[in-house]
Amino acid sequence: MKSVIPIRSFFGILMLLVIIPSLKGQDDSRRDYVPEVGQQGKDVVWVPTPQELVDTMLSIAELTPSDLVIDLGSGDGRTVITAAKRGARAIGIEFNPDMVTLSRRNAEKEGVSSQVQFFEGDLFEYDLSKATVITMFLLPEINLKLRPRLLELKPGTRVVSNTFTMGEWIPDLEVNTPDSWNSWTTALMWIIPAKVEGRWKIGEHELSLTQKYQFINGTFNNGGTITAIADGRLRGNEISFKIGNIIYLGQVNGSRITGTAKSDSAKWDWTAVKSSE
Repeated sequence: MKSVIPIRSFFGILMLLVIIPSLKGQDDSRRDYVPEVGQQGKDVVWVPTPQELVDTMLSIAELTPSDLVIDLGSGDGRTVITAAKRGARAIGIEFNPDMVTLSRRNAEKEGVSSQVQFFEGDLFEYDLSKATVITMFLLPEINLKLRPRLLELKPGTRVVSNTFTMGEWIPDLEVNTPDSWNSWTTALMWIIPAKVEGRWKIGEHELSLTQKYQFINGTFNNGGTITAIADGRLRGNEISFKIGNIIYLGQVNGSRITGTAKSDSAKWDWTAVKSSE
């Protein structure tokens, strides 16, 4: 007896025969994809960061194997892959699906697929809270739009940009590569500062601080004698300032600061507790 294929099954098989070669063609086109410098992206055109500058950016961030790097607008994946080669875990966020596929392929070629992840998506929507290093090559207006989110990251998180600034937020470090023939030779780094603005008690005395990014100003009230502080600075959770000829160094831990103070003739420990008033 002949077996008869039902009409519905026949059409289902026919559709598979049409779709499978089509999908294979899509895979082949993505596998052969070669990006063009200057091609349009969601927020910026794609221009690759020179490898020498990638190396410089990760070096000034003092990257270690305990770090998690998130590269915003990861392009062909070179920053993520370089970070992984240095032992760190790294994530790339890229809007272009072809670039994501290319990045994954490049990571596989370099033998670091297990240390990296590439996600197709909008960099403004991705959760950055677990990053210890953020890298990017975006336009100044994009950096400014990101700035409020970056300032909410954990103190000590390093943010490194190829060339473009953060407005009036002055970088903690700026380094130029000797590659004079290339337009992209500057690495800028910001270290997310702890939040210290407010009133603090040091024993019976009061320290009043104002803050603009990593720079702090304020006064010290010693029984009615008020002295302006000088050279106030934050580097992540590390704080330093001077009151007269005394240098204060400390570590910020939420509503408490502990550290050491040093004058010309003595050295002692100090603690400040943030006032709830």
